[in-house]
Amino acid sequence: MHYYSFDFIKEMPKSDLHLHLDGSLRLESLIEMAAKANVSLPSQTVEGLKQLVFKDSYQNLGEYLHCFQYTCAVLRDMDNLERAAYELAIDNQLEGVNYIEVRFAPQLLIDLPGGIDFDRVMHAVNNGLQRAQQEYNRQPAIQNGDKPPFAYGIINCAMRMFGDKGFSPYYTNLFQLMRDFTPIEVIKLAAMELVRASVRLRDEAGIPIVALDLAGQESGYPAHNFKEVYEYAHQHFLLKTLHAGEAYGAESVFEAITECYADRIGHGYSLFVPEMIQDPAIKDKERYIRELASYIADKRIAIEVCLTSNLQTNPAIGSIEAHKFGDMLDHRIATVICTDNRLVSNTTVSREYKLALDHFDIPLKRLKDMVAYGFKKSFFPGSYVEKRQYAKQCLEYFDKVARKYGFIE
Repeated sequence: MHYYSFDFIKEMPKSDLHLHLDGSLRLESLIEMAAKANVSLPSQTVEGLKQLVFKDSYQNLGEYLHCFQYTCAVLRDMDNLERAAYELAIDNQLEGVNYIEVRFAPQLLIDLPGGIDFDRVMHAVNNGLQRAQQEYNRQPAIQNGDKPPFAYGIINCAMRMFGDKGFSPYYTNLFQLMRDFTPIEVIKLAAMELVRASVRLRDEAGIPIVALDLAGQESGYPAHNFKEVYEYAHQHFLLKTLHAGEAYGAESVFEAITECYADRIGHGYSLFVPEMIQDPAIKDKERYIRELASYIADKRIAIEVCLTSNLQTNPAIGSIEAHKFGDMLDHRIATVICTDNRLVSNTTVSREYKLALDHFDIPLKRLKDMVAYGFKKSFFPGSYVEKRQYAKQCLEYFDKVARKYGFIE
């Protein structure tokens, strides 16, 4: 078993490609933001919120998702939203994370009667991230090339499912406007509006919106419902990731790839759980999984792995040793270590790497490959040539840190 110190892990260059803004606030800031936005919290102390809401472990996915009603409520204030984005970038920089892709569902925050539209939301998030980037990259070590700079992209999430009230002012108003449409038609309409607005703002304002994601309740809301939405993204060079294989079987991952052109898969845990396959047409489940895993590995479709989050939302996994990350490694799939939600899961990128490296035997070359996937499989907001150069710079820094800790002669 190879051993890596936490100091080494923290210092080596890292990325986070699956990082929800509304699940990654600082608790101290959440309390201040709630006071500013006049949002009631179950407790006014960090300790109280950790005990009542933001726990180390959860009974189920529902309890986990309960946290977001408070974070989304405070983020409908644009000053709070910009602050949250800024602090999230800072928190990553402080633990050696060079590149992040911040994802969130803008339509959960839009409040048209309150004067908050899509553009205001996106500018607030980008302003916070950009300010943190500019401050960090002014450091002498960055300027002279001793350390790689900080960069970021933004991923906008469409929701697989929402109801006619209680999700956000935007969704409630949309249901009222489209009352003669079926619920799934309203949901698809919102997703199409999101992708069109994302492409427009990317092209007209230069905001680095790099990809589309599909989030929310997976079971009962299959990816093929959103085929046209993802076709629009595909045709306009907006990259694609989907939450798939988190709470539904391997066929969900297959649909994400074949129906929605997925460049990456969020979570992908149940890819290796045959009993979660529900399609009666799939007779030999083990073979189906082997062939799908081989295809994903061969096409280098990266899986955004969120270990702590998976253990919290699916307590039936039991222990980290039972996580299907081991199967992903065995099948040589491109895996990228991510946090999912830094606050809700009480984690960091460094902690997630430590969790993986302490429980799975990963030699230095394989570790460097995993780090490399985080940069090479990113949706970097620049040309392919620029992304390659950035990845090269980050990996050269990995070697520099590895030599410092005695891993490379």
